[in-house]
Amino acid sequence: MKEKIMCKAKDMFLKLGFKSVTMDDIAGEMCISKKTIYKYFCNKEILVEETTERIHNDVNEKINIITEKNFNAIEENFEIQKMFKEMFKSYDTSPVYQLKKHYPMIFDKIHAKSFEFCSDNFKKNIEKGITEGMYRKELDIKTAVDFYYTLIFNINENTVYEKDAHELEIKALEYHTRAIATPKGIEELEKHLQNPNI
Repeated sequence: MKEKIMCKAKDMFLKLGFKSVTMDDIAGEMCISKKTIYKYFCNKEILVEETTERIHNDVNEKINIITEKNFNAIEENFEIQKMFKEMFKSYDTSPVYQLKKHYPMIFDKIHAKSFEFCSDNFKKNIEKGITEGMYRKELDIKTAVDFYYTLIFNINENTVYEKDAHELEIKALEYHTRAIATPKGIEELEKHLQNPNI
């Protein structure tokens, strides 16, 4: 039952907003008593925290699956963006923006975990791209990682609508790639930018 509650809460929080969805709303949607929810989650904040932890883990797992495939470094980044678009396409408001606005302490916890995971992935992607000849070998990798992380997370923290966030993320990815790519990498980038489904 705990899993079912989290699954329903995740969908409702993402679709309607973390703040606006109440425990009564979740109970009503599931045709269960509010008491049943409180049996597993003593308050809404705990439910939000555990739900966002689940979303964070799901995202990380999907990114790991993509990075284990045989994509080149630039293709890999576009595949990750495609995954985010698909995962959050039915939601209007950016979950990161909502979380920061209404549950800043939970946001800070998730943000700290995201920083470590994303920075490590960005670093591996750049190292892979250098090996493939897609990125310039004389790069200051740490600075490139820090710049890209700052771009992406500022977009998500400060953009209300998920659709707008995705469009800005693609622009940030293009900006990041042009800054570090070789001519071979630019050619690969242009190929992906011509895809109307990005």
